[in-house]
Amino acid sequence: MFYIERSTQLAVANLGISPLPSPPPSIEAIIEASNTMLKGASGWRKVFALGGDEESFSSEIRGADAYLVALATEAFYWAQRPHRVVLGIDTRPTGPIIGDIVARRLLSLGVEVKHLFIVAAPEIMAYASDNHFIYISASHNPIGHNGFKFGYNGGVLSGGESDKILTHFNHLLKRPKSVEKLKEEIDRLDLELYRSTLERIGEEKKRAQETYTALAFKTLANGSEIEEVLRGIREGLKENPLGLVGELNGSARTLSIDRQFFENLGLKCHFINDRPREIVHQIVPEGVALDLCKDALTVQHSTDNSFTLGYVPDNDGDRGNIVYSDEKSGQTHTLSAQKLFALVALIELTLSQRGDKKEAIVVNGPTSLIIDKIASRLGVAVFRSEVGEANVVALAQQKRNEGWHVRLLGEGSNGGSITYPSRVRDPLNTLVALIKLLSSKANFSLITGLDCPPSIARALETLPKRTTTESFSPKGVMYVDTASIGELKGHYEELFLEQFEEKKGELLERFKIFSFRVEQTEGTHLRVGLGAQFRTPPYLGGLKIVFIDEQGEDSDFIWMRPSGTETLFRVLADAKGDSPERHDYLLEWQRELVEKSALKCQR
Repeated sequence: MFYIERSTQLAVANLGISPLPSPPPSIEAIIEASNTMLKGASGWRKVFALGGDEESFSSEIRGADAYLVALATEAFYWAQRPHRVVLGIDTRPTGPIIGDIVARRLLSLGVEVKHLFIVAAPEIMAYASDNHFIYISASHNPIGHNGFKFGYNGGVLSGGESDKILTHFNHLLKRPKSVEKLKEEIDRLDLELYRSTLERIGEEKKRAQETYTALAFKTLANGSEIEEVLRGIREGLKENPLGLVGELNGSARTLSIDRQFFENLGLKCHFINDRPREIVHQIVPEGVALDLCKDALTVQHSTDNSFTLGYVPDNDGDRGNIVYSDEKSGQTHTLSAQKLFALVALIELTLSQRGDKKEAIVVNGPTSLIIDKIASRLGVAVFRSEVGEANVVALAQQKRNEGWHVRLLGEGSNGGSITYPSRVRDPLNTLVALIKLLSSKANFSLITGLDCPPSIARALETLPKRTTTESFSPKGVMYVDTASIGELKGHYEELFLEQFEEKKGELLERFKIFSFRVEQTEGTHLRVGLGAQFRTPPYLGGLKIVFIDEQGEDSDFIWMRPSGTETLFRVLADAKGDSPERHDYLLEWQRELVEKSALKCQR
């Protein structure tokens, strides 16, 4: 007996069957399932699709994984003790069964559940406000993955709060009887109570969209009168018409406010793959996944040259990568993650200057030095945290508490920008910044210093020239066989010191690199120094070598870190100028250092 959500005609849950199979699996089987799940502040993720294929569209999950979901929900309850939880899923096929288990366990524990079914990540977080939420998603990971984002007060939980959930979870795994108890209590749940919760999905969804729209307009206005700002944008778009292509790839944004929001601003809109689960290419919106949007924008631009922007979100809709039409070449191009974040930073930092407070921007470790150059030009301080949305948001709040005005924060390494008062990445806010740039000749001139018609291509020409490893580049990923990241980092530092001495003359002659410093990030902390004394167990933070020229200016950096959401190691080089040769030299050196350090760990 399936419960069908009215607006989408998609199944939410099977009320006639328990989502936990009988008999329960052994605790050893659940532990084995848990061992393949990555657990961190940014989320808990694993391949849930039956059969273990990360590209599978299967909607079924294994019995051990079903109990794993129930235990994770219980751990969240005991760590947070919520009275009310807002629950939502993205459009992955395994979302409904996982959501079914989470909803039943919360209700059986006496928690009020506000179920939104399919909802974009920024929308559920806006609606959750001062409530807790559980969002079922694996963000940009392949379709067969899924997992959880645990949050409160409009953002994901901090690292410390997330650790509390993990502690409770590990404790539950040591109690085999807790598995039997789960099954009994979930199966005793009053199905009429559950049905009434599901019957309110439409009502809750309407409220969520209203709340999200209000937050989007508040963020856009940046302290000014909302109607006045909207009037200015609409008038600007009459003089400088702008068309937008949204290739939504069947994501959670298909059921969000995108169309009505942008049409309300005065944009022309064309959407494709805009029905939930109409997933036609890879989840991560990078590389070839942007080709369909580029093609659609090219077609729209050929008949109406006001169509100059396009975007593609990931599955949970908190990230949207951009394509644009270049009026000079007549070609459609992809805007790289680092350049996108840099352009948004240039726009927001220019337009949000306040004389009564010190200005700052908060970014993660691997964000390009292009941000530092832009910030220096505008008199804005730069603060860096470890990779992870929760870390960036927490550091930004720390700086606000210290008296800084932090309008923009984010992670250039993935193109995600967070515009205050929002607490999460949101492609709406990214696009709003670009709309402000393109809809007003006065804004465009103020931001870029150019006296010409607004365009993305011209604005990009004003950015400091840098070459940075693309986030989807295979050269930015390494599969390192080591059980001890701390040991690897120790070998890495020793090897780097040796090789820097050997290469000192070459580095100075070819690249004007004179010296270096080491930056190590963990959570909201950045420590400057080489050695284990500048990091703490389990040593999973980022390690960055910043190169310095003869004038004492930061010129380049190389960076590395084990991924917190995937079983791989990420490396990156950020090089001065637009020459691939300089970047490629530094990146190959970095890869060699990591590889040799890993080999030393195996001896």
